[in-house]
Amino acid sequence: MAANRRPTLADVAREVGVSAKTVSRVLNEDGPASARTREQVLAAVAKLGFQPNLMARNIRVGGPDTTIGLVIPDLGNPFFGAVARSIEDTVRDHGLTLLMGSSADDPDRERALTDKFLARRVSILMVVPSVGADHSPLRTHRAAGLPVIFIDRPGAGLSTDSVVSSNRAGSHDGVAHLIAHGHRRIGFVGDLPVKLYTRRERLAGYREALQEAGLPYDRALVANAHDQQGAAAATSQLLGLADPPTALFAGNNIAALGIIAELARSKRKDVAVVAFDDVPLAEALEPALTVVAQDADEIGRAAATTALTRLDGDRSRARTVTVPTRLVVRGSGELPVPAGQEA
Repeated sequence: MAANRRPTLADVAREVGVSAKTVSRVLNEDGPASARTREQVLAAVAKLGFQPNLMARNIRVGGPDTTIGLVIPDLGNPFFGAVARSIEDTVRDHGLTLLMGSSADDPDRERALTDKFLARRVSILMVVPSVGADHSPLRTHRAAGLPVIFIDRPGAGLSTDSVVSSNRAGSHDGVAHLIAHGHRRIGFVGDLPVKLYTRRERLAGYREALQEAGLPYDRALVANAHDQQGAAAATSQLLGLADPPTALFAGNNIAALGIIAELARSKRKDVAVVAFDDVPLAEALEPALTVVAQDADEIGRAAATTALTRLDGDRSRARTVTVPTRLVVRGSGELPVPAGQEA
């Protein structure tokens, strides 16, 4: 079998020394087959990394489907929706259709989704990796020519192309902006789990900005939340400290929504806020929300373009594309330190 071709039913049959019909009977449990034959077929399937083609009636035998499988953590997150839209726009003229599913940041759900996409024999597989997921089972498929692209975060156990934002630099810029406006007590509300790549990188940028300004890193000012309600509770906890922060840095758009909701509920208009990633209607808030904006369109475009290059036969070394962020100044990050709370 050629190194750059994905295994087919015929390849499994050739490996075992039986007919393709016999292999099909074993895999579909449709007809007689001896225990020995079944054992040999399943061993060959595992060895070659063959995935049964659920779309075989509609496409040529052994050929790939004309779809892209995309696994994201949350279908409701506007950032991932924008990335998916950009991917779809980029591949549409190439006759490819985007299929999408949500892992809920659960490695088992992620694996189940990738298995389903592989069973369809998608032309391209794109994954936003979950913490704790093992991507080593995808090595065989990548080696056989399947383009595998990690988005937003690197994967584990597999060297393949990745497209990420400049998380550390962007976070640094956002926190440095707050420091430049006089803030010395800056809270950080980050995502969960704490081992999440984007959270770790953004916290690192926060710490680097503090260090550059000669400010201490105070663990009491760091909180975590995975949803809007948790971020609101974390905000309340931070503002309730004996020496509370005068500014908050939101580690993502969901945390930002929770922070905004809590500040509105508690009628606090004196706390400066900068968020990593934009949120809907950010300009309509009072004051408008200052953000470190990710370029979701470019992330999706870069992921799709890289995958199409691989699909065309590029077998060069795996690479990581880092898409720059930009600080968008709107008002919330420029609020001064309240009188009496200056350092």
